[in-house]
Amino acid sequence: MNTKLTMIYWKSDKFWLGKLLEHPEIMTQGETIEELEENLKDAYLLMALDEVPDKYETKEISL
Repeated sequence: MNTKLTMIYWKSDKFWLGKLLEHPEIMTQGETIEELEENLKDAYLLMALDEVPDKYETKEISL
């Protein structure tokens, strides 16, 4: 999967907070910007694969 999304982020008192511009319902935090980015990727994949069974197939399609 080579999806590009836009991360919006800012610093709170203790953590970096961020969300995805294309999916504003996905929001998380991290102690560093790198950790925040990884947490956003994980959150996106969890959302994208929600309710997908353990056994699944993939196929690249052109739009």
